[in-house]
Amino acid sequence: MEEALTHEWLVTDGLGGYASGTVVGPHTRRYHGLLVAPLAPPLGRHILLSKLEETLVVGEREYRLGANEFEDGSISPRGYVHLADFTLEDGRPVWRYACDQVTLEKRVWMERGRTATCVSYRIDGLPSGPRATLRLAPLCSFREFHHETVGSDDWRFRVERTDQGLWVRPYAGAAPYLLSVAAPRGWTWGGHQGWWWHFLHREERSRGQDYLEDCFQAGEIACEVGAGETLVVTVSLEPGPPPTSPAGGASEGFEEQLRRAAHDFIVVRPIPGEDDSRTVLAGYHWFGDWGRDTFIALPGLALATGRHDECRAIVRTFARYVDRGMLPNRFPDSGAPLDDGDYNTIDASLWYVHAVDALDRLTGGGLVAEVYPVLSEIVDWHVKGTRFGIQVDPEDGLIRTDNPQLTWMDAKVGDWVCTPRDGKPVEIAALWHHALQLMEVWARLLGRRATEARKYSALRVKVAESFGRRFWNRADGYLYDTIDGSQDADVSFRPNQIIAAALPESPLTARQRKSIVDKVVSRLWTPRGLRTLDPADPRYRGRYEGDVWSRDGAYHQGTVWPWLLGPLVDAHLEVYGDKSKARRLIEPLTRHLMEEGCVGSINEIFDGDAPHAPRGAVAQAWSVAEVFRAWVNTVH
Repeated sequence: MEEALTHEWLVTDGLGGYASGTVVGPHTRRYHGLLVAPLAPPLGRHILLSKLEETLVVGEREYRLGANEFEDGSISPRGYVHLADFTLEDGRPVWRYACDQVTLEKRVWMERGRTATCVSYRIDGLPSGPRATLRLAPLCSFREFHHETVGSDDWRFRVERTDQGLWVRPYAGAAPYLLSVAAPRGWTWGGHQGWWWHFLHREERSRGQDYLEDCFQAGEIACEVGAGETLVVTVSLEPGPPPTSPAGGASEGFEEQLRRAAHDFIVVRPIPGEDDSRTVLAGYHWFGDWGRDTFIALPGLALATGRHDECRAIVRTFARYVDRGMLPNRFPDSGAPLDDGDYNTIDASLWYVHAVDALDRLTGGGLVAEVYPVLSEIVDWHVKGTRFGIQVDPEDGLIRTDNPQLTWMDAKVGDWVCTPRDGKPVEIAALWHHALQLMEVWARLLGRRATEARKYSALRVKVAESFGRRFWNRADGYLYDTIDGSQDADVSFRPNQIIAAALPESPLTARQRKSIVDKVVSRLWTPRGLRTLDPADPRYRGRYEGDVWSRDGAYHQGTVWPWLLGPLVDAHLEVYGDKSKARRLIEPLTRHLMEEGCVGSINEIFDGDAPHAPRGAVAQAWSVAEVFRAWVNTVH
């Protein structure tokens, strides 16, 4: 059971909502639920329906199929003893329960573009004559998903049956939601209404957070079902057309399942003045849309999904919010105006330039011309200086900052910056050089004034000379992680240097690239991605666990990040040109995709120490996107 409870499933609606749980039933996270609805799409996510407690009655036999873990560690009922099989078919989770000779198949899916979760049940193997009865007890809530529900009579749940279905309103002023049942022989409703107490969320307990949940049972739905018949339950914010029960499909291979998973992250983001706009959610369950994550992930998401127009529109949307040459690190999680986003990042704008180039080449051109004024604004502001003391050093042309928390290694607890990287971080210098090289080319292609291209060329040449001279650690054969900061030349062996080795037109020599690739593979590579710090470093933390101080202290001090396989494969192919050898760096993740963590997706992070347990968000955009992009580059 300890192993089984680490296996999770996820389906999404394209609006920011989702349904998720463990394969065997108990909710281990406060973020699990059968309908988690974005009340301010794509955010404002609330748990509405926690789950359906299912009981199958065949003749005199009663089979309780649910499973819940409670405060004392007990699990009741123990429906997983009847679970014969779990798989993904066409990307959707499918359970098959064996109740003596009777089989119950259950499928869960969400309808794209509608806040609705659908659950279908099909009965087979009934003896001739009797029919089965399926009883479903809705366990209800209505809470913001970062918090737990504490049951009380003050909630005053109101449950009412109408022609549309069963309407649930948790309290006055709460948005009601609807459970509708499409059953071949109709359905009845009645039974107990009241609280279930003290469900345990073991993941929150391990994090030192509130971990007990109460849920309200809104009576019980009963349906008579014959052999081969299917009933469908839909829970939604409003009535809609009857759902189409999906036909059985085949399980997918690694590439096709990654392709399916990539669709989960491109969601609707209403923007004033724009029709049908989209954004990228950084991960499930809790992340919103983050600038850095969006533009690291976007090339791979576009490649995986083929939704090129939407991905180009995301580039245009973020262009509207470039301010003083910076992209927002993240938009507000609440309903605050998007202009109130946080701009505390040094690299989001540089990844934006990189993504524009990748998307322009992938989607047939024209994008650069549309956003060129914004690209020029980004470069100009970095030269003259923008927020957080981010500015080009006129002495060497490299970007510097006095703030230690602006790169992707940005964990902070209270006043403690866990991985300080002030000064001139290596990947920032490399991305800056790449941006200047692109701007020089684009200025000429777009027929800009000759002085404009020469300006970018002069900056690029200066950066290239400084990069090779100042970042190369000649004694050890790799790149310093930062220079000119509080740690002067930081010799910490980290994966940021692989980004410098991966970018085209790198200022590194071929010999330097090879040395970096070889050392990164031998010292940082694991079967799940790259460690963020050499295990030989005394500061190395091999397990991401414990309270917030322990977790954030390990976040970039040894924890493994799979998204870094993207630049690693790029650099490896540049050095060796051997696709089969590069593919071996990714292949171990095929087991993770279907047998670990959230089945069918890739976690945000993993422990640095073996067996590299999956941690963090259960499905992460840049993990899926960069692994997919790298895989495609090694097989096609």
